[in-house]
Amino acid sequence: MTIKGIVFDKDGTLVDFHATWFAIGDRLALEAAGGDRTRADELVSEAGYDFASARFRADSVFAAGTNADIVALWYAGQPAETKRAMIRHFDEVTAREGALQATPVVGTREALAELHAHGYKLAVATNDSTAGAEQTLVALGVAQMFVAAYGYDAVANPKPAPDVIHAFCDLTGLRPGEVAMVGDNRHDLETARAAGALAVGVLSGTGTRETLASRADHILDSVADLPGLLARRDC
Repeated sequence: MTIKGIVFDKDGTLVDFHATWFAIGDRLALEAAGGDRTRADELVSEAGYDFASARFRADSVFAAGTNADIVALWYAGQPAETKRAMIRHFDEVTAREGALQATPVVGTREALAELHAHGYKLAVATNDSTAGAEQTLVALGVAQMFVAAYGYDAVANPKPAPDVIHAFCDLTGLRPGEVAMVGDNRHDLETARAAGALAVGVLSGTGTRETLASRADHILDSVADLPGLLARRDC
């Protein structure tokens, strides 16, 4: 089936995950640790940062989870009201700072412009907040190319559930088989498979060829290679 719509993960796919998120995550961890540097480093490590390689681990809470997941990890044992307040706080901080710090993956803007010019319907689906996704698209200067942005708070069930693909299809009138889901972690590809969409993995984020291979229909170095892949599939 011909692909007519593309749903992109945000961090690690459109945005350089490592360049954008370490400082933000570290700040929130230091806050959760009450200023204790050693404890903050432990929290960052627990959430998925590997200090030895200076990279986020594939499919970790940092790489694939929501702000609610991080709060549940770092504020375990706190009252539910406290956790809800911290989720709101995390959403605000990550939306604002994620947009300010957003560093695009090399070639992303050019690839998006080419895809948009060829008439593909484009959307973002992230386990960040919807506000964070929208603000980042604006910061990258590509918001006008997208028909929708879906955060974990925009659907009943975030990735790896298929809800974001279903929402995109409801909006555009496309069938899941006409949609490609592009992402750097297994949960992105699991979302595609659960919905019946094309699963395209990219190696620009935290995932590796080994972690993505079992779930991907195609694996690319980055989104920059996506126009070429779709052109070949349509031949």
